[in-house]
Amino acid sequence: MPPPDLRIACVSYLNTIPMIAGLDAAQGVTLIRAVPSKIAGLIASGDADLGLASVIDLARAPLTAVARAGMIGSRGRTMTVRLLSRVEPAAITRLHADTDSHTSTALASVILDHEFGVRPEIVDYHARELLAGDDLPESVLIIGDKVVTAAFTTDQYPHQIDLGEAWARMTGLPFVYALWACASDRADDKRVMLAADLLERQRKRNTMRADTIIAPEAHARGWPGDTARSYVGDLLHYEVGEPERSAVSAFLARAHALGLAGASSIAWNDAPEHAV
Repeated sequence: MPPPDLRIACVSYLNTIPMIAGLDAAQGVTLIRAVPSKIAGLIASGDADLGLASVIDLARAPLTAVARAGMIGSRGRTMTVRLLSRVEPAAITRLHADTDSHTSTALASVILDHEFGVRPEIVDYHARELLAGDDLPESVLIIGDKVVTAAFTTDQYPHQIDLGEAWARMTGLPFVYALWACASDRADDKRVMLAADLLERQRKRNTMRADTIIAPEAHARGWPGDTARSYVGDLLHYEVGEPERSAVSAFLARAHALGLAGASSIAWNDAPEHAV
């Protein structure tokens, strides 16, 4: 009997394409697609061997970041994590937050507290269903492809904050939104290591053919081609280095101080790549 497929939980946003493009066709691999806020649960329950977990969830659940498998991060403007408001940020009392991402919601709270001295009430907002409506909230946090495809104007929302840009300005650090992670009790599991090796090799392969894989994906999602190439090629970063580790530590320390994270640090798995 053949071994069961490697189960890899990932998101369906454009930003993940450089890491997972081609894996759908890989023998012995099953991709489980979910919004970022659901992936930690899939890992913790054992339904996924490895998953692209929201960073704040790594501090809330018994998960371990697999460093060599990569991440999604930015070193300034991110384009797809945006706070929109009809009132000045310092006047925000209620923030409708996209339920797709726990990390972005915590980041918005950290930035509003540090930069503007406000701690607004956070209200869950199912942006995918409600964006088409006319009754838009006064202040809202939206993440993912819909930030670009909805294209809110300054007439609708005169105050717009790119949270990656705000974080970089505030700290001088990059920001890490998600990391490949496994359950903490499986950090040395051979299947997890195989999945990590596969992801790293696929990311490197996709880097060499980025234009080829991004163009059709951008079109399918309603992104302008030039915007998509700039987003993936210039704004986003996928390798974990010391600046990224420092950024994770700084963010979780701030989030923990505000009561937004169960721990102020995460566990890292630095095991070297296996020969497979």
